[in-house]
This record gives sequence, structure tokens and C-alpha cells, in this order.
Amino acid sequence: MSLSNKNNRRKRKIKKALIYIIITLLALIMIYPLVWMIFASFKPSNEIFDNSHLLPRVWKFDNFVNGWKGVKSYSYLRFYMNTFLLVGGVILGNLFSSSVVGFGFARGRFKGKKFLFSLLMGTMMLPGTVTMIPNFIIFNSLGWVNTYLPFIVPAFCGGTFFVYLMIQFMKGISTELDEAARIDGCSSFQIFARIILPLCKPTLATVAVFSFVWTWDDFMGQLIYISEMKKYTVALALKIMVDPLAAIDWGAVIAMALLSVVPSIVVYFVAQDSFVEGIATTGLKG
Repeated sequence: MSLSNKNNRRKRKIKKALIYIIITLLALIMIYPLVWMIFASFKPSNEIFDNSHLLPRVWKFDNFVNGWKGVKSYSYLRFYMNTFLLVGGVILGNLFSSSVVGFGFARGRFKGKKFLFSLLMGTMMLPGTVTMIPNFIIFNSLGWVNTYLPFIVPAFCGGTFFVYLMIQFMKGISTELDEAARIDGCSSFQIFARIILPLCKPTLATVAVFSFVWTWDDFMGQLIYISEMKKYTVALALKIMVDPLAAIDWGAVIAMALLSVVPSIVVYFVAQDSFVEGIATTGLKG
């Protein structure tokens, strides 16, 4: 092996090592807040904001016990049940609407299809702050305020981003499967239910993960529409634990904040393979 080849290999190794070092440092920076929260959840309240040490001097497991008791006679178990009820309804709505509407746009042939698709895509350009007040007026007139209907019903009407994902994925499925199924006597609904939908599992998993995380973390929407404490979600429960007019148990607050992150992490790792496949294939097909 010539000297120049050895130098080139050495340069490539050094370059690769530098890239890995930079990526590792960036990963540590990104994950540090979570690491800090994990250790802070085991600290006494008077040590939490002491930046001189990361690890707790005294490990206090009572933070989780005190936090789980909740506030004002409502335990955190109730808040978790409320959140899972809300998230479950939204996920079902998004899965149903995005798959049905996506199939219509990807496989349907009807007049005004391009115009309706352009109109659908145009709604993605509207920021949520623009529609916040009109939506509240509509839902309030329907008597849906202080219920979960303002979140679940719109999910069954189709979310633009999820519909777009399904359209792009279904367009990548060969139409020869449809033609073969029609020869065998299948209707459009049977083609959708028996052929297209089973092939869309990666994208459906993507829709489910995004729906879960976005709904679980949605503080503003839940703050606007839910006013009764017995219907509070985890996000709202964390808010009421930080009462400026009373002594704040920061250990309990951070412990519950840590527990509120766990479901999203678990859902992502459980559906990681399908989620990544759905994102990758949706980006390649179209």
C-alpha cells in the first residue's frame, strides 16, 4: 500500500472520528435536560435549583408519592385516565379519517379532485392562532366546551398532515393490485379494507405516534376547552401544581413532569420500526 493511500485512510478515520465526537456532544446537549429532570425528581425541593451538583446528595423517593396524590382530592391516576381517554379518541379519529380520505384522493377519480386537494393543502398554511377564536365560538355554540369533543370530533373529520401522508403512501402502491381485485369481484370498499389498508401499516403507525404525542403534549388547546378539574389532563394537572399563591413542592412537580414524559417515550420505542419505515417510505413514494 502506497504512502498516499495510507494518509488518505488516516484522514478518513480522523474525519469520521471527529464527526462521531461532534454528534455525541450534540446528543449529550439535547438529552441533558431529561437527565437533569431525572436526577432532580429525586432531590429535596431546596436542592433542585442548586446547580453545583447534578446528582442528589439525598435521594428522596417521596417526590413521586406526594406528586401521585395529585391536587384537591384528585389523584394523578384520574388525570392519566382522562388523558388516555382523550388521546385514544383522537388517535381513532385520525386513523379513520386519514385512511378513508387518503384512499379517496389516491385512488378516486372525480371532478374537482385537484381543486379539493389544493384546498386541503391550503389549510396547512393557516396557523392555529388564526382559527383558535372561530373554533372556540363554534364549539361553544354547540355546547362542547368543557368536553373532549372539540378534540375528538375534528379528528374524525380529517387532519391535513395525516391525510397527506396517507395519500403519498397509497400512491406508491401499485394500481395493478386494484385491477386484479376488481377482476375477482371486489368493490372499492373491499379493495380499501382488504388490500390497501393492510399495506399501510407503517404509515398508520406514523399517524398514531404523531397523534399520541401531539395530543398528549397539547397544553393550550386543553387549557382553552377544559375547565372542570375532574376532566383535567396530565398537562393541565402539572399547571395547577404550580400555584404561585401557595408553597410549591418542586420535587413533586418535577417527578410528575418526568412521569408525563414516559408514555410518549414508550409509545415511540414500541412503534419505532413502523414509525421510521412510515416516514421513510412516505418521503420516497409519490
